[in-house]
Amino acid sequence: MPPLPAIEVDRLGTVTYEDGLAWQHAAAATVRAGGPERLAILQHHPVYTLGARASRSSLRVAEEALPAPLVVTTRGGDVTFHGPGQLVAYPVLDVRRRGLRPGDYVRALEDIVIRALGGLDVAGVRWPGRPGVWVASVGEPRKVAAIGVRIEQGVSAHGLALNVSTDLGWFDPIVPCGIADAGVTSIARERGVAPPFETVVDRVLEAFGAVLGSAMVDASVESREPVHA
Repeated sequence: MPPLPAIEVDRLGTVTYEDGLAWQHAAAATVRAGGPERLAILQHHPVYTLGARASRSSLRVAEEALPAPLVVTTRGGDVTFHGPGQLVAYPVLDVRRRGLRPGDYVRALEDIVIRALGGLDVAGVRWPGRPGVWVASVGEPRKVAAIGVRIEQGVSAHGLALNVSTDLGWFDPIVPCGIADAGVTSIARERGVAPPFETVVDRVLEAFGAVLGSAMVDASVESREPVHA
């Protein structure tokens, strides 16, 4: 099997949800035209997002009482929160060329998070029937990473959101991911202290490269140096 192509990494900093969508649309057009696959690493300004087929029944307060805007998206899944202290990764991949069916792709994203958490001394696990990554070392399972994707014409959009040092109070006005019988957590809560955000980014990029079998190449510098193989 020929080696899989490198994935170009864009570190976008903190952006609005709308700017994140615009980046995805542009990257997807590039990939469909035969250009390089892309991965955005970012944080969002506070925003609640609702999956394409979700209802507002997972809001615990009226929409106008939410402390941040609510955006209806094209991804799967229910309602969640994005904001400071949360690492968001948007892989725009030719999943058809990679031979990944939708379920395989979601499991690959779960593997990436579990592998990255392992490098941070947090034991992430799957919960059958409930996409995402959970921590269940003590007490009830707690969701540390949400996953919601869309695949259109063989190219992926949206991705994963990993709570690093997120203020978990932002989740109080919603039923996160529509799951009422489980809570949310963060790396900071599980470890007692948050690791440096860039350390988490490094572990996530290492995991992307290992799970997807691609070199991760920094797109923000002209030399396009590999950040992780």
